[in-house]
Amino acid sequence: MNARIPDEQLVAYLDDQLDSEQRQRIDDAIAEDPMLGLRLQWLNRSSLPFKAAYDELGRQAPVIRLQAMLDTLPSPARPALNRRWFLAAAAGLVFSGVLADRLFLGWQTSQQKSNWRQLVADYMVLYVPETLDHLPSDEATQRSQLRTIDARLGLNLAPAQLALPRAELKRAQILEYDGVPIAQISYLDLVHGPMALCVTRSNGGNRHFARERRHEMNIVYWADLEHAWMLIGRNPMANLEEMAKALRTRLNT
Repeated sequence: MNARIPDEQLVAYLDDQLDSEQRQRIDDAIAEDPMLGLRLQWLNRSSLPFKAAYDELGRQAPVIRLQAMLDTLPSPARPALNRRWFLAAAAGLVFSGVLADRLFLGWQTSQQKSNWRQLVADYMVLYVPETLDHLPSDEATQRSQLRTIDARLGLNLAPAQLALPRAELKRAQILEYDGVPIAQISYLDLVHGPMALCVTRSNGGNRHFARERRHEMNIVYWADLEHAWMLIGRNPMANLEEMAKALRTRLNT
């Protein structure tokens, strides 16, 4: 996430409580930083467990402590009990050992293995064909982009390994969340729209193919000794798994 823009200000942006100059600054930052757009999407998700987050906040930081924090502010500056108040309070409690991300996202240890796939799904759900169709797709550009991925993730990728039927490779880029690099190799399927092969480092060992759905998109995922992979798109699951098997075979040779 763009370090210059705190979550509280992003929530104010979503709530339409910023002036035009502030909104423009955030719009410009989103255009430059794909992960900031993802963070904004997260904050805007209606499924965020705010009630559970408040309950957990109450258990770990009693009302007296929160009130003491608010009492240090001048009266006109005391915030109403809304989303921005919650984010500000949670952030303040980080210094007391309370992790704000865990409070409002409800992450648990058992969910962390699938978290990177949720990050990708949250990002991919924003894609439409127009996101990709204008991008150059010549081999020289692809090789240059893949070298960036190779350097960050210890891979050795070539366009021929990544070719898929009826889907054009449009872009290969590195994203990063909490210091963890995630490579996204985007395709444009003429029938089903945007699709992506994504990879991140993993030390969990080889894993067979598995399936899941997120944001009404199909996902096939697997792992080798050093990396976790996923193929995501709106293609039928059987079609996606067939492509994933072909990719895995080529990537392992």
